[in-house]
Amino acid sequence: MSSKLWLRRWSADDAQSVLTAFADPVMSWQVSEPIASLDSADRWLAVQSDQWARGVAFAFAVVDGEDTVLGNVAVSAVNRRHATGWVSYWTTQRARGQGVASKACRALARWAFDDAGLFRLELGHRVNNPASCRVALAAGFAVEGIERQKLEYDGTRYDVERHARLATDEEPALS
Repeated sequence: MSSKLWLRRWSADDAQSVLTAFADPVMSWQVSEPIASLDSADRWLAVQSDQWARGVAFAFAVVDGEDTVLGNVAVSAVNRRHATGWVSYWTTQRARGQGVASKACRALARWAFDDAGLFRLELGHRVNNPASCRVALAAGFAVEGIERQKLEYDGTRYDVERHARLATDEEPALS
């Protein structure tokens, strides 16, 4: 895997990469409907494109120097009145544990502040997901508190730790 990472808009040509990413069982919690066919991957990509066109969410493919998809980073729930957005991210199985998500989140935050005109970005992760917490902290998102039993997966409720980053916060140190 190349050490350089790029964010680019998703394209229809990425359907196979999306399908491959979502074949990993841990990815099932990342979407509301399973992505188990090229048709469902195409639908997921179409939603990303539609949300971008409407200005309500902006999803980027995280790719290496060979344009291999390593993950996704997005800002959604964009509220123009308050200049806020919700950050989410996932990485492919082969990209996990290599700093891809934190680097992508730093780049997304800079884009959201500089190009999308947002001021506050929020994200949350299950408290039993320390890897996601490390991503948030490395990307400069400060801990703000716990939201009790916010998420439900497979009949189990999970507490969520909330993080936020402001446009006026210092850039996080590169690791």
